[in-house]
Amino acid sequence: MDDVDFQCMDFKEIIQNLIVKDSSPVIHEAIDRLFMDIANINRESMAEIQDAQVEEMAINLWNWAVTKRVGLVISKEQKAKLRHVACKLLCMCESSATSEEAIHRRILMTMKTGKGWVDVGNAVIADEFFQAAMAGLEQLYAKLMQSSFTDTQVTVQKLTIERNLFKVLSYQAESAIAQDDFQRASTCIMRCKDMLMRFPKMTEYLLILCYNFGVETHMLNKYEESCYWLSQGFDIGKMDKNSVEPEMLAKILRLLATVYLDWNEREYYDKALSAVNLANKEHLSPAGLFLKIKILLKGETANEELLEACIEILHLDVSLDICMSITKLLMDTEREFVGFHFLKIICEHFKSSENIGKALLLHIDILLQRKEDLLAKEKIEEIIVGQETGRPLPTGLVSCLHNILWKRAYRSFQVHNYNDALQWYCYSVRIYESDQMDMEFPKLKRNMASCYLHLKQLDKAKEAVEEAENLEPGNIFTQFYLFKIAVMEGNSDRALQAITTLENLLTTEALEGNDPLADTSSPVKIFSLAAQFALENGQQVAGEKALEYLAQYSEDPEQIFTALKCLFRLLVPKVSEMPESENKKKEMDRLLTFLNTALLKFPQSFVGEDSTSDSRINEAHWFRKIAWNLAVQCSKDPVTMREFYILSYKLSQFCPSDQVILIAQKTCLLIAASVDLEQGRKASTAFDQTRFLNRALEQVHKCRDIWNLLKETGDFSNDPCETLLLLYEFEIKAKMNDPLLDSFLESAWELPHLESKTLEIIATLAMEMPAYYPSIALKALKKALLLHKKKESFDVFKYSNCLHNLINLLVPNGVPNTELCPLEELWNYFEDALNHTVSHTEGYPETEILWLMMMSWNIGIYMYGKRKYVSAEKWCGLSLRFLDHLGSLKRIYETQINSLYSELVEALHKNKDSVFYEE
Repeated sequence: MDDVDFQCMDFKEIIQNLIVKDSSPVIHEAIDRLFMDIANINRESMAEIQDAQVEEMAINLWNWAVTKRVGLVISKEQKAKLRHVACKLLCMCESSATSEEAIHRRILMTMKTGKGWVDVGNAVIADEFFQAAMAGLEQLYAKLMQSSFTDTQVTVQKLTIERNLFKVLSYQAESAIAQDDFQRASTCIMRCKDMLMRFPKMTEYLLILCYNFGVETHMLNKYEESCYWLSQGFDIGKMDKNSVEPEMLAKILRLLATVYLDWNEREYYDKALSAVNLANKEHLSPAGLFLKIKILLKGETANEELLEACIEILHLDVSLDICMSITKLLMDTEREFVGFHFLKIICEHFKSSENIGKALLLHIDILLQRKEDLLAKEKIEEIIVGQETGRPLPTGLVSCLHNILWKRAYRSFQVHNYNDALQWYCYSVRIYESDQMDMEFPKLKRNMASCYLHLKQLDKAKEAVEEAENLEPGNIFTQFYLFKIAVMEGNSDRALQAITTLENLLTTEALEGNDPLADTSSPVKIFSLAAQFALENGQQVAGEKALEYLAQYSEDPEQIFTALKCLFRLLVPKVSEMPESENKKKEMDRLLTFLNTALLKFPQSFVGEDSTSDSRINEAHWFRKIAWNLAVQCSKDPVTMREFYILSYKLSQFCPSDQVILIAQKTCLLIAASVDLEQGRKASTAFDQTRFLNRALEQVHKCRDIWNLLKETGDFSNDPCETLLLLYEFEIKAKMNDPLLDSFLESAWELPHLESKTLEIIATLAMEMPAYYPSIALKALKKALLLHKKKESFDVFKYSNCLHNLINLLVPNGVPNTELCPLEELWNYFEDALNHTVSHTEGYPETEILWLMMMSWNIGIYMYGKRKYVSAEKWCGLSLRFLDHLGSLKRIYETQINSLYSELVEALHKNKDSVFYEE
């Protein structure tokens, strides 16, 4: 089938190819196809094939399905499907209903097909085949009654039919159990039970079937049904004890007793006890006696009777472990009198056993659990004497004894009875001294050191820890105790060294257990304890370092926030008082790192809870305010200040966007953009400049979005934010030579509150290297001049400065830029200054009048040089007009200017014939 697509084959071809090529990779698909198709196939649809051919095809498929080698290829369910198909094909053949052999074959096939479906969990389909098998048996029985066989032959044939009937009934019982049909299952089993007299060899089979039913229903807590099946199983077993082992009957009865206990231990106590007694009568075993003791403990059994039952088990040569299990059971059910008595008996009974130490340890353990410490200590002393006098415990039991002692010591440690804990640890030390040390001994020394620390016995604690360190260098708990000792001694350097070593160890090694710090299951817990201990004992530097590690390694956001808040409360006051220095810069950088840690954890802290959680919002407010306050303290370090403001902005994003938050965010972004822009101005490389300017532009865009939201919350007409954003963005785009700069300004020119100062700044920025946009600068200055004139309170100084900048732009280095502005327009600016401002406004700066005079004279001289004599005379004449408005400076320049003008006029007359009337 590997080279043929079975999807293109008909039903018959698939069967033929399947049988021939049974190793095909598509064999499973072929089986599924056959199983689906058989539901739609009947004899009429296969009319072209004779019965004999259909029957042969069915038998060949059946035989192929049950061949052993197929079991390696197909599953039980697929085998059931193949049998299903083969059986259906055979049942289509009319000839299969004629001969007794054919009927026998059909019965066998339907039985096994039904059983196959039961085994794979499809009892509904199985019933169909069991009914077919029953019909076949009835047909066969009818033929037998009509045959001419002798009485002997009839008897033999009837037994064969009944044997098959027995099997079908048992299979139907299994199917009924699978379908939770107790009534049908019990009916089938009872019919089988009635047939056992004729088939005694089937007794064990039927008994095991009932036992299995009992187990299944017990697991489903169907106690009544389980008791029924187990009782039936026992009854069936008694029918022929020769074919059933007593052990099996006892097993059934023990389970029956257990079911009674699980059903209702009070109501069915007597039945449970009766069942286990009967089980022990059938076959006495440790399991039966143990169960009996367990049942007796459920009732109000007298101690004498209970002890008698316990002693009875010793007659079966049971192991010490079973006896110890009984002792534990007695103790757990508060039958201590019997438990202790039985323990003494088994200690005597097994005194020559090499495992007697187990009983002794159990005795000690039980005494300690019952708080019989003095008796336990006597037993421990006996064992230690035995260790010292050549009667040692096996190595494994020595470890168990250490474990018992440490558990008892830890109980005292938990209730702060450290002296008592030390007594139990000292027993462990004595055992080590008489035996040999192992990897647990350093741990013992650390446990003792912990007790000494709590008792303030530092010398003994140091001695114990040093011994542990010698035996096991680099252990984290050893370092933790060294840290605590250093803290208690006030040794800051040693404490800091220990906590740093701890950090290295905790991040590279797995933690160990069985220490008094048993709950320190992670580095986080160690750092938490270290920080608390250091701060409680006045070691702030070590405490800060422990908190820092705690925040670094913890996975719990709440714990991280708590650690960081403690750090800020410790560090901020100290840093605020520090003078500007490299150390202060380092501390500020540390605080930046802590804030970044908090920021990273905030998204995690909101997972799984309401994003408006008050606790988380309060945390965000707390940290954003800290970032803001630290930024304010960094006014002399703009770069660091910017980082704090950006962190404050990012943290504020976890707070509700009310007006207060929006104002804070706007301020943070504005300042950050300002710092980035300044760094861009000072950048030494084009790459750095682009990086800073792009970053500034990003802050500007974010800030503009926030500003638009903020304006919806109230009146902010006096807030310069919009102007600043305009100037920042313009400068960035100008310095980056943005090709869309003109389109960006189109909307800016139309802003209603655009002030002359803003326009003058735009003009300056437009000409500030590396930007060069003279047309934009000119437009801005023109608008600024216009605004100056429109103001009710005319500011002559601001106007003169603006005019100065405008003329300076149009006449760079004394040469008029006619491409930027026609000469006539330039003349109008001078005339405007003279006629409307200088002549009619008091207080016009004399230096500016002088400058205008000099500029107009220079332009005139420039025109003269260009042989434009009329223009030259005109501009120089304008200069004289400005001279008339000079105050104290007029006397200085008057003679010189008049003299120069006279020379100019004389030169003009000499060149009269060549005058070019260019205007």
